[in-house]
Amino acid sequence: MKAAFYTLGCKLNQSESEALVSSFDSRGFLITKASNHADLYIVNSCTVTTKAEQKARRMIRKFARDNKGSVVLVTGCYAQVEPDEIKNLEDNVFVVSMDKKHTLLNLPDAIKEGESHGLSLIEIVSDFLDDVRGRKLEDGDRFKFDNSSFSEHARAYLKIQDGCNNNCAYCRVTIARGDSVSLSLDEVVARAVKLESAGYREIILTGVNITDYNDPENKDNRLPSLVRALTSALTTVRIRLSSLEPDMIDEDLADAVSHKSVVPHFHIPIQSGSNSILEKINRHYSSEKVVEAVRLLRGAKEDPFIAADLIVGLPGEDEEAFKDSYNLIERLELSQMHIFPYSPRPGTALFSAKNRVPERITGERTARIRKLTLNLYNKYLERWNGREVEVILEKYIESNKADSFWSGLSENYLHISLNGLDNDVSYRGKLVKCRINSIENGIECEFIQFL
Repeated sequence: MKAAFYTLGCKLNQSESEALVSSFDSRGFLITKASNHADLYIVNSCTVTTKAEQKARRMIRKFARDNKGSVVLVTGCYAQVEPDEIKNLEDNVFVVSMDKKHTLLNLPDAIKEGESHGLSLIEIVSDFLDDVRGRKLEDGDRFKFDNSSFSEHARAYLKIQDGCNNNCAYCRVTIARGDSVSLSLDEVVARAVKLESAGYREIILTGVNITDYNDPENKDNRLPSLVRALTSALTTVRIRLSSLEPDMIDEDLADAVSHKSVVPHFHIPIQSGSNSILEKINRHYSSEKVVEAVRLLRGAKEDPFIAADLIVGLPGEDEEAFKDSYNLIERLELSQMHIFPYSPRPGTALFSAKNRVPERITGERTARIRKLTLNLYNKYLERWNGREVEVILEKYIESNKADSFWSGLSENYLHISLNGLDNDVSYRGKLVKCRINSIENGIECEFIQFL
């Protein structure tokens, strides 16, 4: 039986999808691309923006209509908050709510068992969903996505936290994923050691809000304690952190990430540079705190790559508030921006806000921010041109010309093209040292040695 997976949204979704792929693969299912025919499609959805939901609906319809005899299972945040909307798309579409997503790890066995009794896939899935529907979610269920191999990525993802307590006025991820919960420190370390033993050279710590990490077995163990435990336990692995809330970046965390095993790449969801807007959207910091957070991170690492999220066109954002955001980005010289035009989300405090910014103005402001951040990114590249970096090899790109190359990711989040290595599948996931020798058409690197 062929199974295909389609994932939208955050690194946490990617990590959970990888665990599902491993579960199906280990039980003898043929994993194929979502663009191919499959008997079963699993869509891991996102609800962060209207566009994410629109894309999910478009792909769900496509999978269902192009493959009438197949089953399309939809899970993730969008499935949690709008199950009926998804169910009504097509007759062969089924919904697995977010709080039941972990049960899909058992679906391969259920399919094998059902097939042995002569049941069709639709019958098996229907019976499976009836069985799990009444089960109560336990905190530990959210951390059953424990995979030691990743078919889609050369780097490993390790889920340490889920849910969020912030209740930001624009976001319904909290509605979908619930309150913050964390995996115990000892279990995180044990899983990380297992990934190191499997040969991974980079581990990405993921969660909805990892700065809210709190060891359930010892409340004194927060994210800095976890980082220190990991850097002590691991010897060949570099550690990358996903988004860090600016109000939680303090001297203790900065000291922990200064360890050589933690990569010089950080991501901060600042959302706005206007204090009045930050207050309205229930963020728990000021623009001054963002400045302080960036100062601490730059003090912990030499010229780190610092990216940030920004929402443009939040209700009440006038030209002065927008300029506050623009000026903050320019002042901090952030390396990259993920820019989101404001998208009203049902069920959030801002959904009924009246003082919305016209789409035309939001579009113009977004273009101005993109132009600024492109210049800042290029300035960052110029500083690194000619310097040595350490790159995880991810994929070999073949060409009809004599310019085939390995693509990979440096410690400071630069996407590198590396020439001079053969197409040896064993190189995938290896760590190499190379020197950046061109930034004209992408970032090209000269191989030095394996690490």
